[in-house]
Amino acid sequence: MTIACVIHGALDLRMEVETPRPLGPTDVLLRLGAGGICGSDLHYFQHGRVGAFVVREPLVPGHEASGVVLQVGAAVDRVKPGQRVAINPSHPCGVCDYCRAGRGNLCRKMFFLGSASVFPHAQGLFREQFVMGQAQLTPIREAHISLGELACAEPLSIGLHAITRAGSVLGETVLITGGGTIGCMSVMAARLAGAAEVIVCDINDRALEMARTVGADRAIRSDQVDPGSLADLADVTIEAAGNAAALATCLSATRRGGRIIQVGTLPAELMFPANSLMARELDYRGCFRAHLEFDWAVQAIRTRRVDVRPLISAQLPLAESKAAFEMALDRTRTTKVQVVLVD
Repeated sequence: MTIACVIHGALDLRMEVETPRPLGPTDVLLRLGAGGICGSDLHYFQHGRVGAFVVREPLVPGHEASGVVLQVGAAVDRVKPGQRVAINPSHPCGVCDYCRAGRGNLCRKMFFLGSASVFPHAQGLFREQFVMGQAQLTPIREAHISLGELACAEPLSIGLHAITRAGSVLGETVLITGGGTIGCMSVMAARLAGAAEVIVCDINDRALEMARTVGADRAIRSDQVDPGSLADLADVTIEAAGNAAALATCLSATRRGGRIIQVGTLPAELMFPANSLMARELDYRGCFRAHLEFDWAVQAIRTRRVDVRPLISAQLPLAESKAAFEMALDRTRTTKVQVVLVD
């Protein structure tokens, strides 16, 4: 018997006992290494929903995780017991039109862990032990890379996918609204892609300092400057705050003919200046989860081409998940809070 963090509704988080399901031929039994609390997890905790995805049955949250292999099925050849692995929470069907077109993140039958987007819900990874298909696991051999770093592969993949959606940013100026985890991951992704200048806007001093730490050239308190001073700053803007004011900043800051990449989840009711897009020939592109970028993220972390360690603010025992969620809600103190197993 093992323990799991389970959300039953808004502000109703419980630690419960469970038994992992039996192994199939290509399944792997894992022990949790580290699990990062992301914005969607916080929405499920605070509100019992993320947009249209409502908790309708007890949900184990968590999709940013690493693990240690405990046992493997008879046909497993990708990993072996004792190995540390990064875990890809996306499980596209592989056969629909989007998958066959190379856009698995838009799969018609996507099974994304820790999500109420389907029913029964796709149970997540904030549990002591869990079973995964081997295809979703990437083993690493580098002993100096921590399980906490590996758990950052999924959010880094979002930043990388944002840059994929933007197209080439080589030699360009990239402005990112929001200095949280995804904003900072987007900073690192833009740096990897050869951006000439990376600017981050936020209203939180700690977030801006973290953005500088991971590579931003400039960090701007957007609530303390004249909005006109941000006009025409960037070739590409990335909205990573999920805030209407941040989107307005992107619209103003993007130069004529530039690209706006929407990563954050915005309020459902939002006035949108479509005529500005038309008159300035701006490209407005959505960015949802990631696809091949997960493998790129693991490679960047294992080689330390990016260093995600500054983003990990705290690691609390899985048994103290409620305290971890409450800590993660405070952006003045934390960027990424993780739950871990304590031996």
